[in-house]
Amino acid sequence: MNGPRSPPAILATPGFAHFSIAWSPFHTTRIALASSANFGLVGNGRLHLVSVAPAPGGVLSLNIDKHFETQDGLYDVAWSEIHENQLVTASGDGSIKLWDVMLNNLPIRAWQEHSREVFSVDWSNIKKDIFVSSSWDGNIKVWTPERPRSVVTLQAHHACVYQAMFSPHQPDLVASCSTDGTVKIFDLRVPTYAPSSPGTNTFTNPISAAVLTVPASGTEVLTIDWNKYRPFLLASAGVDKVAKVWDCRMIKLQETGNVGGACEAQLLGHEFAVRKVQWSPHRAEVLATASYDMTCRVWNTIPAAGRPQLLHIHDPHTEFVVGCSWSLYDEGVLASCGWDSRLNVFRV
Repeated sequence: MNGPRSPPAILATPGFAHFSIAWSPFHTTRIALASSANFGLVGNGRLHLVSVAPAPGGVLSLNIDKHFETQDGLYDVAWSEIHENQLVTASGDGSIKLWDVMLNNLPIRAWQEHSREVFSVDWSNIKKDIFVSSSWDGNIKVWTPERPRSVVTLQAHHACVYQAMFSPHQPDLVASCSTDGTVKIFDLRVPTYAPSSPGTNTFTNPISAAVLTVPASGTEVLTIDWNKYRPFLLASAGVDKVAKVWDCRMIKLQETGNVGGACEAQLLGHEFAVRKVQWSPHRAEVLATASYDMTCRVWNTIPAAGRPQLLHIHDPHTEFVVGCSWSLYDEGVLASCGWDSRLNVFRV
């Protein structure tokens, strides 16, 4: 993680604030960027497809290869794990759309079950034919591109669900976070979750029982991420400005429910709410955070003696930083995006 740092590569998209960024799991230089006009409050959205290329002097250059227009703002994007040219977006009008980068203009499929804004989408990297969405309507839904309706609905929280994610280790575990201050884990193997017969779903009778509830904060939890190397380790962060690391094996089983989770680390330093956390895909102890304080930070969650927890502060952004994503192929390369209409790619 040490060594000389080159200036970040910067791409500006005037008129569109960025909400989410994702590197392709198939192509080393392909990035998807979910954006909204007017900071996502009103107006249309845009899905940008960006390529990263080396430039003279060891720096990187960014180019927009294609973009798709949407009628409402986009809040999140996730690449398909089974088709290299497909990706799914979450929209402010409650819709979810599947796109093919080889086609123009229109999505190849769309779903409209959520009753409010869809704030996150995540594709399973184990069961590669399904993805999950979460919404301000309090529900989580599991989808497969081949079906016209969701296959499972989880009534996860009685408030906005900011994010839902499949575990990268256990194909049937889904974690979520919410305005209610909790992180919850659901196990889709529980019999009541499973569809009773092929083609049926729980759309009209959602399930609400979590196998674990972690009281992660006294305020809203805006973001979570599963550690890529330690199966039961989760990071969370939100309005309280603190990124926290949870070991979900360290729980106290109670007759009233499985409530608990041991906090392994608290990362202090952000001045405003933390909007995004993401574990490094290359190092188990490294975590990136993006915040409304206009910085993206990199942390060592298990620092050795004499080494600091905070490894790097990236601060060229001039507005809220709401997204960050590690390159899956190039260790130490991180992308950040924000409401200043800028995408930054830099080496830590």
